[in-house]
Amino acid sequence: MIKKVLICGLGAVGSTYANKIINEDIELKILVDQNRLERYKNNPIIFNGEKMDLEYILPNSTDYKADLIIITTKFDGLQDAIKNIKNFISENTIILSLLNGVTSEIHIAREYGWEKVLLSYFIGHSAVRTGRSVTQDGVGKIVFGAKTNSQLHKVQLVKEFFDKCKIDYEIPEDMEYALWLKFMFNVSANQPSAILNMTFGEMQANPKFMELSKKLMFEVQAIAKAEGVKNTEKMIDDALKGFEKMTPEGQASTLQDVLAKRKTEVDIFAGAIIELGAKHNIPVPYNTFMYEMIKAIEANY
Repeated sequence: MIKKVLICGLGAVGSTYANKIINEDIELKILVDQNRLERYKNNPIIFNGEKMDLEYILPNSTDYKADLIIITTKFDGLQDAIKNIKNFISENTIILSLLNGVTSEIHIAREYGWEKVLLSYFIGHSAVRTGRSVTQDGVGKIVFGAKTNSQLHKVQLVKEFFDKCKIDYEIPEDMEYALWLKFMFNVSANQPSAILNMTFGEMQANPKFMELSKKLMFEVQAIAKAEGVKNTEKMIDDALKGFEKMTPEGQASTLQDVLAKRKTEVDIFAGAIIELGAKHNIPVPYNTFMYEMIKAIEANY
């Protein structure tokens, strides 16, 4: 049974799930550094208009072991998170990373072993954060599952915990395929929309955009197959079906980052494809172009 939970990263997603967990009989702690500790104590997070009364813990603490660790940092904070959770891991700790992309779990497992890491991601409406105030409409879920059959009991423990905390979730039959399918969508929709400043509806209605999107999908498909993902032959059709369900007036998160002049996640989208393409000797010219273009946009902030 999961009774002790550590959240690493108190942004929009982290605060959304902290708000659900603190309402239950769970010992929840938020991992922060000394600077953030002072800031959060002096200026607490306000979630949907109400102050969050959270317990914080520093990385050097040694008197707390977590049953479940949820990592919700940005990708550029992942390595610090991996280092900072060390003191809170026991033999039975389960780790979920809700970062986008397909590489965060690899980095975590490299340090702590795959037996502790489930595959997972968050999907849903973005929260709006202004200073310490976070607003989220409750639409969202955690998609998670096992990488190997030996982890199925851990999946069951997390499922029971989510049921207790009324956290929406989905457990796909093939979690690795689901993770790569979401990654394909991010690579083929988020990136070009950020360059061209297009909503989902504008993308769907533009044949030239969809041609470009499919070329990006083909590169992801080739990499996924080389990485051993099953059923890659149907991945593009599934991604296109998902594309059709997107809210026409909605904007991809990478476009929102560009419009707000924030650092994007291009390193875990095109950057990861470029790295994996080199590993498998697979050319990825379209993702290389996306990477260079978005880096140029960031440089112009």
